[in-house]
Amino acid sequence: MNTAYLDESSSFSFDFLAPHPSQDADLLQQLSFIPGLKEILMLRQVHALEHATVWVLGDNKKPYSPPGTSTNTQLDDELLGGLSTEQGFFLYGDVNINDLRRAVTLAKHRLTSGEWDLAIHPRCGTNVSVAMLLTAGLSVTVPFLLPFRPIEQLIGLGLAATAAAGIAPDLGMLTQRYITTSIPFNLAVENITIARDFWGKESHFVKVSWEN
Repeated sequence: MNTAYLDESSSFSFDFLAPHPSQDADLLQQLSFIPGLKEILMLRQVHALEHATVWVLGDNKKPYSPPGTSTNTQLDDELLGGLSTEQGFFLYGDVNINDLRRAVTLAKHRLTSGEWDLAIHPRCGTNVSVAMLLTAGLSVTVPFLLPFRPIEQLIGLGLAATAAAGIAPDLGMLTQRYITTSIPFNLAVENITIARDFWGKESHFVKVSWEN
C-alpha cells in the first residue's frame, strides 16, 4: 500500500472557495477591463469589515466570565447598525470613536487571520432581500402547480410562505458568504469621522482605500 499517497491525499483541501489574500487583486488584474469591478470588489470587502466591526463592538459588551468559562459565543449589539459603500461604511449607534477605532483594527486583523465567520451577520439586509425574493418566487411558482381553485391556491400560498421562511435564513447566510462579502485583504483604513449619511442621519464613517 502506498502510504505516502494516502497521507498526501488526506491533507488535500476540498474547500476551493476558501478566501486567500490575493484573490480580489488577481481578479481585478485579470478583468480590469470591466467597468466598476474595483468598486464592487471594494464594496464586498467593506461589507465584511462592517459586519466584523459590529461583532467586535458587541464582544466589548460581554459580561465578565470567570476563568475557565467558555466565551466562544458572539454577542450581537442590536443597537448598532451599518451601511456599506465602496468608500467605507457608516456605523449607527452610540459608540465611542476611540472604541470604534480599536474595533475596526481588531476586526480587520481577525478577518484576515482566518476568522472568516465574522464577515457574516444575521441582521444583514442581504438576508431580508433573499427572503423577499424567495417568498415572491415561490408564491408565484407554487400556485401554478396546484389546481386553480381558491382553497388549493390559498394552501399553495401558505406552503410557499412557510418554505421560504424555513429556507431563507440559511440561503441568506450563503449569499453573504460567497456573494455580498469578501475578506478585506486589500483594504486600508484611512480615518474615522463623525459624518452624515445620504439621508442626513448622523453616524460614524469609516473611510477605507484599496491597497494591493
